[in-house]
Amino acid sequence: MSDKHQSSKLPLFPLTAESNHKNHLVIGGCDAVDLAASFGTPLYIFDEITLRTRCLDYRQEFQRRYPKTAVVYACKAFINPVLARILHQDGLGLDVVSAGEMAIARSVAFPPQMVYFHGNNKTEEELRLALDWGVGRIVVDNFRELSLLSSLAKEGGKTQDILLRLSPGVDPHTHGHTTTGILDSKFGFPISTGQAEEALTKALDFPSLNLTGLHFHLGSPIFETQPYVEALEILLRFAAEISKKHSFELRELDIGGGFAIQYLLESPPPSIGSYAEAITSALLNLSSQLKLAAPQLIIEPGRGIVGQAGVALYRIGGSKDIPGIRKYVFVDGGMGDNIRPPLYGAKYEALIANRTTEAETEKVTIAGKFCESGDILIKDIYLPKVREGDILAVPACGAYCLSMASNYNACLKPAIVLVKEGRAQLIRRRETYDDLMRCDLF
Repeated sequence: MSDKHQSSKLPLFPLTAESNHKNHLVIGGCDAVDLAASFGTPLYIFDEITLRTRCLDYRQEFQRRYPKTAVVYACKAFINPVLARILHQDGLGLDVVSAGEMAIARSVAFPPQMVYFHGNNKTEEELRLALDWGVGRIVVDNFRELSLLSSLAKEGGKTQDILLRLSPGVDPHTHGHTTTGILDSKFGFPISTGQAEEALTKALDFPSLNLTGLHFHLGSPIFETQPYVEALEILLRFAAEISKKHSFELRELDIGGGFAIQYLLESPPPSIGSYAEAITSALLNLSSQLKLAAPQLIIEPGRGIVGQAGVALYRIGGSKDIPGIRKYVFVDGGMGDNIRPPLYGAKYEALIANRTTEAETEKVTIAGKFCESGDILIKDIYLPKVREGDILAVPACGAYCLSMASNYNACLKPAIVLVKEGRAQLIRRRETYDDLMRCDLF
């Protein structure tokens, strides 16, 4: 491949990415090779400018088309206290799915009224914590939760605002493991079976619950806008029907997230503006057509906020060349810090951070260090001729890599740095072997 093709990978990296005079990758004004030397590898880098820009992009693109839009970040993509503080500063709410994610939010005094609590099997303890903290919305997922939450709220003398999570039965054409809005899903009340209407009538009858609206989430990542339009039509027609039968007013409509980012040069997703245009146009047109008051719109981007902002750095070690078959190049991370390729078949691009402009002449397969044949990060990628000690940079690693990281093979989870204008802030240190055993008793 040519130098021109090599440089075309930079748009997959954070917005501040560039090559310096040493032909090193620079992110947020920091030389990636220097960061690897200072903090070790594997290392995850988050670019603050990209994070804040994406927060602004989602707010502006949706709110200028539909002013009554709230942007709520899906913490499952990745969350830690520093990121939670940035999200609050930039006007986003939080979508949490566990007491742990609530604890992170509470550690930085995140306003609880801007928190939406999701999950298909919330425990009694988690619901009590949410009620005591005063979360803004609890998104109820099933009949057991509906009854339990009603009892707990009544016991605590509270009236809790809730949304009902519905399953519209729409296929978003993404990986089966991340498809959540179809009929055969563990999430939500299906509309087509009548269970959504049953749940709604029960919710309206509980005096300790205030049903403010409906929620759906189709899956992730969704590279089309049409599934959102289809789901909106199903949800709004359902809302129009039940508003007549049960005097229900749809004040809020939460459409979840699922907004895709670009992982590969040949697979660009719709722009944020394209998602916003399709969703808000459908919402306005259908609300008018069905004579519904336009509800507040809630969107829940996760990957769309942090995905491009994150970069993984690895140090290249050994290799294995099987003539006529494949050349494996080994790195010091893998499925322990990024399970997405073996779990979802996720694909990535990469470049050599210490030789960014060299021609990519060698086809290799990037394999991790873990004791699994499936521990393959990138299959059949062209890179400059790889040398031991090179730093491999993988873009678009900000979402779901770290949040699903493990200690498989008793390996340590990586450090994380936040970069901006030439400054690098360690926001999570690398684990130690003492950390690895801190919960063990003997």
